[in-house]
Amino acid sequence: MSKPAPVQPVEETTAAVRSALVDHAAPERFVVHRGVFTGPTPRVKDDMYARIVKGKAHRQRFTLHLEKGATVDTDTYFGRFAASYFQRWTTVTDVQVRFRHDTAGPARVLLRASDSFGSVRTVSTADFDGAGECVLDATLDTFLDGGSLWVEFTAIDAPLDISDLAWTVDAPEVVRPAAIAICTFNRADDCTDTLASIAGDDVLASTVDAVYVVDQGTDHVSDRPLFNRVAQSLGDKLVYLRQPNLGGAGGFTRGMYEVSAVNDRANVILMDDDILCEPESILRMNAFANLTPEPTLVGAQMLYLMNPDRLHVSAEEADLSKLKAGRWAVGARANANMVKKRQDKRVDAGYNAWWSCLIPAEVISKIGLPLPLFFQWDDIEYGIRARAAGYVTVTLPNAGVWHADFHWKDRDDWAKYFSIRNSLIAAALHSDIEPKAMGKLLAREISQYVVSMQYGLAYTMIRGIEDFLAGPDVLVDGGQSVLKSIRDERSRFPETVKHAPGDLPGIRGADLVVRPAGFPPRKDRLDLVLAKRVAFQLAGRTRREIASIPAAEAQWWHVSLFETAVVTDASQSGVRIRRRDVAQAKELGERTARLIKRFRDEVGAVSGRYRAAVPQLTSRDNWARLYGLDESE
Repeated sequence: MSKPAPVQPVEETTAAVRSALVDHAAPERFVVHRGVFTGPTPRVKDDMYARIVKGKAHRQRFTLHLEKGATVDTDTYFGRFAASYFQRWTTVTDVQVRFRHDTAGPARVLLRASDSFGSVRTVSTADFDGAGECVLDATLDTFLDGGSLWVEFTAIDAPLDISDLAWTVDAPEVVRPAAIAICTFNRADDCTDTLASIAGDDVLASTVDAVYVVDQGTDHVSDRPLFNRVAQSLGDKLVYLRQPNLGGAGGFTRGMYEVSAVNDRANVILMDDDILCEPESILRMNAFANLTPEPTLVGAQMLYLMNPDRLHVSAEEADLSKLKAGRWAVGARANANMVKKRQDKRVDAGYNAWWSCLIPAEVISKIGLPLPLFFQWDDIEYGIRARAAGYVTVTLPNAGVWHADFHWKDRDDWAKYFSIRNSLIAAALHSDIEPKAMGKLLAREISQYVVSMQYGLAYTMIRGIEDFLAGPDVLVDGGQSVLKSIRDERSRFPETVKHAPGDLPGIRGADLVVRPAGFPPRKDRLDLVLAKRVAFQLAGRTRREIASIPAAEAQWWHVSLFETAVVTDASQSGVRIRRRDVAQAKELGERTARLIKRFRDEVGAVSGRYRAAVPQLTSRDNWARLYGLDESE
């Protein structure tokens, strides 16, 4: 690699007070899961927390009110205790569930369990009356492949109040320090709301030693009035930093960089700025990580922000041979309604995205900091690298945050550059790329974009591959310069522009004809269909009508039939106008052919260069340079 130039620092407007991150004395019993009965906002259904089985009941955040004859259980997404995960990945062998009750008549509680097939059994029961505390015990010795625990309450002959429900285990020798690191870029309101949710949960706030906010934008979080109130609440625990925009990789790494410099046993909890935060999930992740026999990455699941009862996927893995991330792990649920569905099978993850993920500082010390990839695949590569070094990732059920639904994001944007470049880097580092097979895969995808008349997207992908072949020097500035250049370069492709549906240049509304897709081609004929579409487009054998195509119907084999297609953007906020351009298609095709030949010839040597560069790229010195800091201070 060439010698990198220093990056100029951005002055911080708030002094950063580094909290003392020290081990804590363990309590007599260690709380790993609280009884939470409603969500952080009315947008989330209460049935995600507690379920009214019979009669009438009222749910509050930490309290249940059952009317006479009612039955309520916690056989829900946030109500279940992940018994299988504790048995498999922690040192816990027994768990207690305790709660306070207040009733004027007989009442009953059942401790219930499921197995990996979803069959339900009763583990223990207790009858009680009056006001007091009840404790039930369960041994974790029958849950290895799957299963959860929950409680079911019945107010038999009088109203019943339940409060202070907690699942506790034998405490570890000491409790590790914990620090949250939030990366933000011009989402000041979202970030401030997330901070407020953390500060507003007194129990969570007491278990967190520091909260780092890494602000890389121009609309500063610190300018919000709510931020000042949160800062007063968190006090010296809050560390607010400003720095150049180095993408998600640079923002999250800054938190890891800072915390690991203070304590090499701390739990670093990375969180997106724009999530809807469930504070209980952070407590559960941190508690779980304190009980593993060796340092373990612990992630929260992603729930859909626009559809809050739906789970993105139970656990994820990557297929480097196809450059695909977000693959469903074996047995995982995906896009599932979690009011109706349950996660009974234990599902092991390959990595966890950083919308919310805990990384022990020991892992950072052993494998280094993340790669300066700017955006996309930084979390995936880090999880793969950690596993290769012997550190597993556990995606914990019943710990989740709400994040923007992925299917509302259109893929035709500048992010494709980072997606393809960084996925190739990850594949080069952690697999043996087969040049011919990978070249064919890349050529096929570019060709599909070309016949779809997504010339800008094809160009963006070509640029990502070219920069991958340029080697590790492309990462020297952390991605700042290429972000601007790729945006500027894409602007010359008309179909990358999103239009209002009532303002389509050169097209009258009356000219549009809705054309949904038919049946897809057989998988074994896809390449043949692709070749046919290319030939027909070059020959001008396309349908002259102006097709209006919904986002869900915009498959390459369908859009490519038309001379002009007006395609709904996945965000549903506008449309893109795609027009056949033979000259552009030929230019991109010729460039692709040259590039794929070069890829096949050079990918082996380039992969070796990336592997050799990893120690320097992931070093504290390199990141200090990118942050404009003096590592010796």
